[in-house]
Amino acid sequence: MNSTPEPPDFSPLAARYARARPSYPPELYTYLAGLLDRHELAWDAATGNGQAARGLADHFASVIATDISAEQLRHAVPHPAIDYRVAPSERSGLEAGTVDLVAVAAAVHWFDLDAFGGEVQRVARAGGALAAWTYHVGIMQPPFDALFHRFYFDIVGPHFAPGARLVDGLYTTLKLPGRPLPAPRLDVRAAWSLAQMIDFIYSWSGAAAYRDATGHDPVEFIREELETIWGPAEAVHELAWPLHVRISRL
Repeated sequence: MNSTPEPPDFSPLAARYARARPSYPPELYTYLAGLLDRHELAWDAATGNGQAARGLADHFASVIATDISAEQLRHAVPHPAIDYRVAPSERSGLEAGTVDLVAVAAAVHWFDLDAFGGEVQRVARAGGALAAWTYHVGIMQPPFDALFHRFYFDIVGPHFAPGARLVDGLYTTLKLPGRPLPAPRLDVRAAWSLAQMIDFIYSWSGAAAYRDATGHDPVEFIREELETIWGPAEAVHELAWPLHVRISRL
């Protein structure tokens, strides 16, 4: 497994990230729980605002959710089964051999994969599982597919940190420890207004890097076309992104 460079800092985007990221389908957590004969502890690595941790809490007695950004965790919704901790995914501080499921939602591509793989093998119990999943912000279902594909690949894509290339490959080249298991075919879905959609685009790390590099907001390149497709700003559209899941038995 190859190491990745320093990941982007999502702390300045934490508030917008918390309100502008879609939730993952409940069917994903049900599927993952069904792979295990014990449901005592799940570790949500790089939890961000806790989107995946909340889903895992429906299936596990306790969830430890770690992130390197205290600001991201400040915007996480409290839950009695979730213990939020500031820690890097490569050095979690968890006890060895205690974790039933290691989960990473839209973040493993930012990790030092060698170090993370070693940490997974240290903390996971025999027979546990590792699941890493992502969706590609530039790949959507119609009618927004062509617009977002062009916006990502032609405008902001080059400004994402190098780890995003694993996402461009839809995690097909991602190397993880353990024995590969089949993964479900699911979509990430959201029902948003235009303002929520713009918040979502603004929260991309590549969009932030574009703003830093050029001094301009890349959303302005597509705002008019997006507004035309959208219709009334207050209209709510059902949006979908294919989810790309990798699972392994530890």
